[in-house]
Amino acid sequence: MKSFVYNSRLLAIAAFMMVALVRCKSDENPTTATDVALATTSLGNVLTGEGGKTLYFFAPDVAGDATCSGGCKEVWPVFYKETPTVANGLRTSDFATITRADGEKQTTYKGWPLYYYQKDAKAGDVAGENVGNVWMVAKPNYKVMIASRQLMGNDGKNYTFDTKEGTGNSLFLTDSLGRTLYAFASDKNNKNNYTRTDLSNNATWPIFETSATIGDIPSALNRSDFTTITAVGKTQLTYKGWPLYYFGADQGQRGSTKGVSVPRPGVWPVVNTTTAVAPN
Repeated sequence: MKSFVYNSRLLAIAAFMMVALVRCKSDENPTTATDVALATTSLGNVLTGEGGKTLYFFAPDVAGDATCSGGCKEVWPVFYKETPTVANGLRTSDFATITRADGEKQTTYKGWPLYYYQKDAKAGDVAGENVGNVWMVAKPNYKVMIASRQLMGNDGKNYTFDTKEGTGNSLFLTDSLGRTLYAFASDKNNKNNYTRTDLSNNATWPIFETSATIGDIPSALNRSDFTTITAVGKTQLTYKGWPLYYFGADQGQRGSTKGVSVPRPGVWPVVNTTTAVAPN
């Protein structure tokens, strides 16, 4: 009988110690709620903020400045967390904080300011996608983005999308970091006629190199318009058959469009959905 009581006490003590150990481990590794997460929606994986609400990018913000203000900001509230905690699959280093022209702060992802959409009623809603052709759900792995901005050439003059001098925002494609993409008027369908085999001119108009996998694109764009080619040993992205390039003198600056006037307007145009298919 004494042995039975003794063994029962040992079992009770062991059970108590196991519970205490589990609690201790739990305290050492508490579950941390994240400020930015990834959620699966009808448009694929998107960044979400408070309450799982979808976050968005605004095409006119291509330079990294938040241009949605006044009544726009009422419909598209800004997202701000000074040092956001992020879910697995996201990198803290991709997030930053800017001070808007109105003095408020806003969180950016890969340089793009983040917003909510007032009409998204619940987590998973993506009603803001492609509103006004300038709003895009925030995705972590866009291959290209849509920008909206006044085109300004290397000559300091303003241009419109039709390569004429004039004022007004134009829609055009950039990479995921807001760097402008160009076509070369002398190229043919899926054929790079610019880059020399020794790459001696690649620094002037660098090839937009990519992997063979296209990745995510805004829903306003037709995925079938994108493909890749091999040019001088590099994998180059094409749009509607036009091989895509950067302009070296843009110096990697977000939203810079200096190439539209070099050597004259129309030789290196920007591209968007109205661009004609490249000729064979």
